Amino acid sequence: MADDLLDRFFGKGVPRIGGPPVANPRLADPVGLQCLFDIPLDLPADGLQVAIRDYHPDLAQATVELYQVPPPAKPGDLEPAIMGLVAWGAHVVKLVAFPTPMPADAVKSCVQPAHFDPEYKAIAYRHQTHVMLYYNGYDHDPLEQYVALAAVAGVLVMFGAVFTLNETARTAIPAPVLMPHEEDDGNMLAALRGLPLPLIYCGFVKLEVEGLPGVWMRTYGCHRFGLPDLGMHAADHSRSGFTFELFSNALAYLRTSGHQFAPGHTMQVGDDMFLRLRSRTPDEWYLDSEGEMLVADRVAGMATDAPQG
Repeated sequence: MADDLLDRFFGKGVPRIGGPPVANPRLADPVGLQCLFDIPLDLPADGLQVAIRDYHPDLAQATVELYQVPPPAKPGDLEPAIMGLVAWGAHVVKLVAFPTPMPADAVKSCVQPAHFDPEYKAIAYRHQTHVMLYYNGYDHDPLEQYVALAAVAGVLVMFGAVFTLNETARTAIPAPVLMPHEEDDGNMLAALRGLPLPLIYCGFVKLEVEGLPGVWMRTYGCHRFGLPDLGMHAADHSRSGFTFELFSNALAYLRTSGHQFAPGHTMQVGDDMFLRLRSRTPDEWYLDSEGEMLVADRVAGMATDAPQG
């Protein structure tokens, strides 16, 4: 049984309707989320399966299979304690759990720029164990892939998860954000689909660059959606809420419309605020991106190429 699960975990086998899940071997660089726990790992497969099925009616037939990895030969090695598959419908999520903290530099890169109180960040920094989630299913929509991961991450709150990270996007949120809430009317998957992209599926980061006045605000990880990262300079941090909403609306527009932004495009985002998009310059190393980066510069009033934000 363990050998069969591990074979399917590594993508060996042919997925069949009604058959056991098989990780998709064609996903060479799957999207992922990371979950930090403030307690030792305790992930019983049967209890996790019940919780997954209770999360949303669409997950009522979800399966959870976990393999307890033998302890490493050398104590202190960064080796997983649990490996497994969580699956429903076309979705397969790889779960890899470690009995140790996540590497400190990786945690810092996500938690330090996150937008919640410092005392909560301290809890993240002193976490005890962590779980890595990778999408290895068969839905091609990156939003649906992230929603599947977020659903599993939300369930892990009931087993001790306190923060959810997206290392690619350099962002983090308190894990309970992904749990069902009364205002979601019982449809948490719809709520997850409606989250602003820069909240957890992409990242929104503020940068103070030495020698430069003001604050740069930018996204990370939008390439996962086939979208450009966005950057904008502000005089101070007071524009962060406005800029987050602007980026969220612009990315949602691009994703749902299929339209594209390009250098030279302009848009109006208020009664008297116009922006022109450009590529980053070589000197703007702090705006480096795994995909395309478009910088929004404020300009005087003009006609626009894109709808109002």
